[in-house]
Amino acid sequence: MVNTEFSWPVRIYYEDTDAGGIVYNANYLKFLERARTEWLRLLGIEQDWLLQQDVAFVVRHIDIEFRNAACFNQLLAVSCRVAQLKRASMIFSQEIVDESGREIVAAKVTIACVRLSAMKPIAIPEDVSGVIARATS
Repeated sequence: MVNTEFSWPVRIYYEDTDAGGIVYNANYLKFLERARTEWLRLLGIEQDWLLQQDVAFVVRHIDIEFRNAACFNQLLAVSCRVAQLKRASMIFSQEIVDESGREIVAAKVTIACVRLSAMKPIAIPEDVSGVIARATS
């Protein structure tokens, strides 16, 4: 069984920062996305396989709080856990912390499952939802 909370390391590169050496706010969304993708990969769920099935996970809503700034060359840990698994969506609770455990970002991300060709909501495929349910119980 996979731990219910997953953490992914992210090093802050110069390209991630603004002119002052502080992480540009939109880049935190990329870090959150990478952690969710790597968590799915750890579970054996590859999103390119889903795309071949005309299924995609898309971000429907994000609540994000920027609590502290991260800077060039810092090593961060991006965590994610499924707070709620629904028929056609998931709500992730995510956090980014620095090496000392100081919280940088807190976010709740709602992910919807859609039929890619129509961009209409569909139920998460049973084999995928089953894997996620087992990993988060």
